[in-house]
Formats: sequence, C-alpha cells, structure tokens
Amino acid sequence: MQGLPEGVVSRTLPVSDLDLHFLEAKPQPSTENPRLVLLLHGFPELAYTWRKVMVPLAKEGYHVVAPDQRGYGATAVRGAPSRPIQYEDDLRPFRLLNLVKDIVALVYALGYTSVALVVGHDAGSRVAGFCALVRPDLFKGFVCMSAPFTGAPALPFNIDDPASAPSHAPDITLLAPQVDEALAALDPPRKHYVSYYTSPVANRDLLGAPQGLHDFLRAYFHMKSADWERNKAAKPLPARTAEALAVMPEYYIMPFNKSMPEVVAKEAPSVEVVSSVSSRWLPDSDLVYYVCEFSRTGFQGGLNWYRVVRSQELSEDLLVFSNKKIEVPAMYLSGKQDWGVYQNPGAIDKMRKDLCERMEDEDFILVDGAGHWVQQERPHEVAQNLLRFLRKIAP
Repeated sequence: MQGLPEGVVSRTLPVSDLDLHFLEAKPQPSTENPRLVLLLHGFPELAYTWRKVMVPLAKEGYHVVAPDQRGYGATAVRGAPSRPIQYEDDLRPFRLLNLVKDIVALVYALGYTSVALVVGHDAGSRVAGFCALVRPDLFKGFVCMSAPFTGAPALPFNIDDPASAPSHAPDITLLAPQVDEALAALDPPRKHYVSYYTSPVANRDLLGAPQGLHDFLRAYFHMKSADWERNKAAKPLPARTAEALAVMPEYYIMPFNKSMPEVVAKEAPSVEVVSSVSSRWLPDSDLVYYVCEFSRTGFQGGLNWYRVVRSQELSEDLLVFSNKKIEVPAMYLSGKQDWGVYQNPGAIDKMRKDLCERMEDEDFILVDGAGHWVQQERPHEVAQNLLRFLRKIAP
C-alpha cells in the first residue's frame, strides 16, 4: 500500500462476516502486551485518515489499529459479489449495533480483552460512542472528534406527568420531516445535508461529479477545513430553528436544488491555494488514495450509515440503552474552525453535562487552525492530546 508512513502496515483479517482491512502501528522495538488504541474514521474517509497520528502513538508504546469500517475501502463482506454497494442492497448490516459488533469482533480477533482507548471521528464518533456505552468492560476510554456524541435515543418518561421528564432535545439530524419542511420553506429553500446523503441520488452525484472525482474531493476537503475562510466564523447556533441552521455553510444546509458537487464547486481552491496551503496537510499524492478507493467502491456504503440513523425501524434496538450514561473517561476533540461542533444545537451540553459523566473541562478541546479534518490538518496536536489523555486515564 503506497503512501504510508514508515511503521504503519496494511493488514486484513477475517472478522465476523467481513474480510476487514486495517492499518496498524506497533511499538518498536516490540513490547510485550502493548495496550490497544482503536481509531475509527468517518465520511468520506478511510483508515488512511489516521496515517499521521498512528506512529506518534505507537512510539509511546501503544498498539494502534485503524480499520476501514463496514462499507468502506478494502473491507468487504466475505463471499459477497465483487461489486460496489448499491442503494437497493439490504440496509440491516449497517445497523449501528452491527457496526459496534464489527469493532468488538476485531478486538477479539487481535487477541485483546481490553481497549485502552476507542477514538471516533465524524460518523465514527457514533460507533466509538456506542462501543463505550454498551461495553465499558472492554473499552476503557472514549474520544469523540468533531461530531458530539449524544447517546441512545430517549424513551417516553413518566407519561402521566410529561412535565417531569428530563429535557432531552433529540438530535436534529434525526428529525427528518420537521427539519426538511422548515428548511424547504425558507427563501431561498434549503435542505439538510443528511437528507441529501440519504437520498437515492447522492452516491451517483458524488461518484459522477461534473468536475471529476478528484476535483470534487479536493474541493470538499478544502471547504470543510480551516483553509476555507468562512469556517473561521464557526460558533454555537442561537436556536433549533431553520433560520438558525441556515447560518451554517452550504455543505451542511444545502440549496434545495443543488447536489454536493455543485455546492463545493464554487468554492474549489485555486492551484495556488492547493500548492501553498492545502498541500501542507493533504498533498495530491495523499488525495489520490481517496480518489482511487472511492472510484472503486463508490460512496453508498458510507451513505448507508446515514440512512440507518434516520430509520426508526433500524435504530429501534438502540432504545434498550435509553438514558444510559458513558461510564468511562471521555474526551471531546475537534478543530476550532469546524461547524460540525455546533451543527446539532444542544448536543455539546448534553454530552458534557448529562451523557459523559467523566468528561472533565480540560478534556473538551478545540484545536485552533483546524477545521473538520483535525487529525489530518493538525496531527501533532491530535496525537499529543490523545497521549495526554491516555496517560491521565491509564498511567
């Protein structure tokens, strides 16, 4: 596998029903029973997104593993036809608890009965969060990055006296009909990016971007990074209304009749910006890896994660964990210039004050000079914060 730092290797293991591909870095010289750190990517990323963070962690004595999760990259269902995932394919394998099972099975396949830290970025923070929520015996620490983790959906409480129920504002990305109607009523009309990503056309749009896949991904990564000027305005939203949501950039609250490739095309970085700024954290030689992988697999596997999140039927099994807290030490880490911190109003407070009982103030960290891709834009700061947290919770 090209483009990996020295000390990072590519492997595949039979895990559950998958041939699961992952990147791995071990302490050198090897040590007996190094503690395991798992790094879980989001969308549209891969295990490769962690390439700059893995070696610094391994040098401090940790066994670091970053998988291509179900639906992504070189991970594939064993024995399945060798073709890209289609919109019409069965969604049930992408249920959240099945994604958690994939990670638990990987831990055991590697010969471990304990994980020092599970780290999730973007959509991966939801998988990492549920790993920590449902198996605190196995996952001893939890870090969510960029996307605040808000836990399991809530069951109705004390229906004879609804006013006594705890205040749990639902994740705004789950309120599809209400949010979609309110955004569509704006002038000009808008739509939520999750609604777009759950649509039948999203995979075709992304894969067949008019500017080409390379230029689409370059613009998408640029527009959600600290390099894009408007991300410097990232701040909490004043309300959970369509008007408040519409303050966010168009990659989150999209023009109603535009595709994501159309949204990012007008903000595509110039050749000069790419060579002088973007190439510092995502040179073309690295971007090409994403282009090659997604041109081979398509995006539908990752998009299916969003579809399951919005499906009551496929998320119903999560209700058994309603009101359950994260019992293990937790940290939140994001870029300061990342609107993802604020896209779900109320999520930060719920995570810090209600869900994560052991998240201390010093462990809520916003890294200046980084947008959404913090582990790529500021890998040194990410690695150092992860190491500080590891030393704190497991000295």
